Amino acid sequence: MALLEQLDYGTKLSRLDLVKRDEQLLQAIRLLQDKAREWLQRQNLRISCDRQLSPTAWIQFILEEGKGKSGGKIEHHLVGAKLQMRLPEREVPNYPGHAGDVQTGRWGDFDVDSVSYHVTGSPGRDVIEKCKANAAANRHPVLVVPAEQVQKAKALSEIEGISGRLTILALEDFVAQNVIEISVEHGQDFYATLQEIVAEYNKRIEEVETDMALKIELL
Repeated sequence: MALLEQLDYGTKLSRLDLVKRDEQLLQAIRLLQDKAREWLQRQNLRISCDRQLSPTAWIQFILEEGKGKSGGKIEHHLVGAKLQMRLPEREVPNYPGHAGDVQTGRWGDFDVDSVSYHVTGSPGRDVIEKCKANAAANRHPVLVVPAEQVQKAKALSEIEGISGRLTILALEDFVAQNVIEISVEHGQDFYATLQEIVAEYNKRIEEVETDMALKIELL
């Protein structure tokens, strides 16, 4: 898009002689190279986890660091990684964070038996409508949002008359609870379990996303 804008979508080139046209093309190509270099040099999300803090606090740090950088993809893949770690005997499908449910033939972002999980960083009426469709099809919708968005999600569900037919969960608690449960089951500390979930998260990012700066590095 930046290259097309630089060339005024070809209009500029049509009015130039060959020498000036080549100069304009080179200038636009340099702009594209600069943009690509800037994109490739972006660092992963680097998260410092104080071992004395809770798993909930660690997930909060991840979401805070990712604010404005992912358009909901971090939330989406964190939940996918969490579900895969919690259900190791199943293959939890991995789709890009912005893949549409209808396009991929899903009821939600993740379907497990009769439960459809919907993950969003900022809930709106569209996701509530999807939850209503789940309920109408005798599926149970679970809406997972950042803790700061829970009240908004509840208000929207009440407005749409579906508050009693879906479960709304704070993403931080949703992931942190499993960090604790898996740690107890495997006899390991919380941080080791978080590392495993993050490794699964990074694997899922590598498989379906183009922006590798969304990968997480724990410090």
